[in-house]
Amino acid sequence: MKLRTSRRGALKMASLAVAGVLVSGCGLSSGSAVPLEVGPGSIQPVPELEGVTITVGAKNFTEQAVLGYIAEFTLAAAGADVRDMTNIVGSSTARRALQSGQIDVLWDYTGTSWISYNGNNDPIPDARAQYEAVKQQDLERNGVAWTAIDYQVDNTYAFAVNQDAAERLGVEKLSDIPRVVAEHPAEATFCVDTEFANRNDGLPGVEQEYGFTADRSKVKTLTEGSIYQATANGTCTFGEVFTTDGRIEALDLEVLQDDKLFFPRYNVGVTTRDELLQRYPQITSVFEQVSKVLTNDELMRMNAQVDVDGRDPADVARDWMAEKGLVTIPGT
Repeated sequence: MKLRTSRRGALKMASLAVAGVLVSGCGLSSGSAVPLEVGPGSIQPVPELEGVTITVGAKNFTEQAVLGYIAEFTLAAAGADVRDMTNIVGSSTARRALQSGQIDVLWDYTGTSWISYNGNNDPIPDARAQYEAVKQQDLERNGVAWTAIDYQVDNTYAFAVNQDAAERLGVEKLSDIPRVVAEHPAEATFCVDTEFANRNDGLPGVEQEYGFTADRSKVKTLTEGSIYQATANGTCTFGEVFTTDGRIEALDLEVLQDDKLFFPRYNVGVTTRDELLQRYPQITSVFEQVSKVLTNDELMRMNAQVDVDGRDPADVARDWMAEKGLVTIPGT
């Protein structure tokens, strides 16, 4: 159930003439205008980007919507003519749109690129080593460039428990699960999504790494969104979650430490085509201003404002950027 990633994106060029045309195989429409206005803050206009048309894409889940709007406001403050193409269904579709030229910038995740886009089976536990390997493979194989990597954001898989289970069973880390399976088999219940139940970097891999076998009659496969509530109300003891999901804090769930560092790193970064980044290298310095202040906790709070409080992700993204002084809001 993890989000996979590859990032960074970029700007105008001749191929952006296709921005108004459907890309074969992607089924995407042309982009629309950025939904809200921003002015310069600490992100100042960049002469090389003034008037350059850049289309920003994002996948169709909350965190990607927030990140997509952050990218749009970042580039708009830098002076670019930004087009909005958020809400792309599926990582593979978003990646094809980037490579084909229908979008120019996409926040993505290193683990997604390493496993889903490039077909590697074994993750690299060290975040920097994982990023360098992804950066090299994506450039050589796909012509995709990564930049402005954010090591402070790692939206990887995790298991969470509610506070009652944490205290009653004494679980704090994944290596506590084998004890629960052995000593409290009736309580060794798991809620996961269908993909996670079968992936080698999902439940089967966790079982192998941590030395336990879950009773499959006690493994419930649910939709991603329903797992959080099911874990909170005790339908299952262990629920598969994403570490930056705002519902973790809202439902007072306890995330178990991955003490053997099994799960892949899903650090977020900006992806773009290499030709665009070489043409507009200023993109890196613009987005690095965001990466310096964006953390897991900040992203979790923004995700919660959307998923729990019902706010629009564009409003959430702009307010956060204004709060950090990255942009200004006209008229305020």
